[in-house]
Amino acid sequence: MARRHQVSHSTVNRIIHSFYESQTLNLNYLPENLCFDEFKSVKSAEGHMSFIFCDADSKQIIDIVEDRRLNSLQAYFKRYTKEARHRVKNIVIDMYAPYISLIKDLFPHAQIIIDKFHLVQHLSRALNKTRIRFMKKFKKHGRKFKRYWRLFLKSHALLNTTTYRSVYCFKQPMREIDILNFLLDLSPELKATYDLYQELLFALQTKNLKRFNHLLETEHPLVSPEFQTAFQTFKTYQSYIKNTLSTHYTNGPIEGINNKIKVIKRIAFGYRSFYHFKSRILMVQNLTKPKTKILAA
Repeated sequence: MARRHQVSHSTVNRIIHSFYESQTLNLNYLPENLCFDEFKSVKSAEGHMSFIFCDADSKQIIDIVEDRRLNSLQAYFKRYTKEARHRVKNIVIDMYAPYISLIKDLFPHAQIIIDKFHLVQHLSRALNKTRIRFMKKFKKHGRKFKRYWRLFLKSHALLNTTTYRSVYCFKQPMREIDILNFLLDLSPELKATYDLYQELLFALQTKNLKRFNHLLETEHPLVSPEFQTAFQTFKTYQSYIKNTLSTHYTNGPIEGINNKIKVIKRIAFGYRSFYHFKSRILMVQNLTKPKTKILAA
């Protein structure tokens, strides 16, 4: 029987400390294009969320900060020289307002880009809230609203307009477009909200800035209150969304890293120590090689 090598806690801690010591930040340099985001962290972190940022081009993590609050991030980035911060040209963020304040304060030459996925998500949530309200209002058709919720959020161009199928809640074969039109025809408000959602979605997907700006500058009196709130948010961020539609940068790289972080956390059944959690993330990303290797069992 092969002998199993066991590693003590002190050895593991020494390896982690050795790895941590090897992580040296160059405070005189930052990449020209960055991605900012946050992820669910250890319980000791304020708000249970930590900050992570990476190079938008190389997709490599630059660093992870335990606390994502504005004061903590300001103190952290002030450690970098003005020259390093001033050379940053683009920063991709979600719709978290403190990031905008941080960038305006410490990255004066950086262009703020709102990640397209979060823009679509913001619209989808507003439309979904509208659908739920009408589901409760039209109780007779409540099951239809609940079962076919995906059709509301689906791009109109992807709806099935040719094949008739037997569908739940309807007595005759229907196409997806027929099901959706049946529900939309119940209310002019719901129809107007859906149409505006599809118009904005298409403008974002095709990066049609002219069409997008036209939609924002036009009044839409029939649109639901839930969607009006999201619409006003888009007006507030209009200049940043212009950057979104004018560049190819997204938060895709850092979202991929965050998915990997979730897997790391799940495999370990969670972490108590942010120190260990951060080290494990960086080890998996292979930013640098630890000085000591753990032999496999």
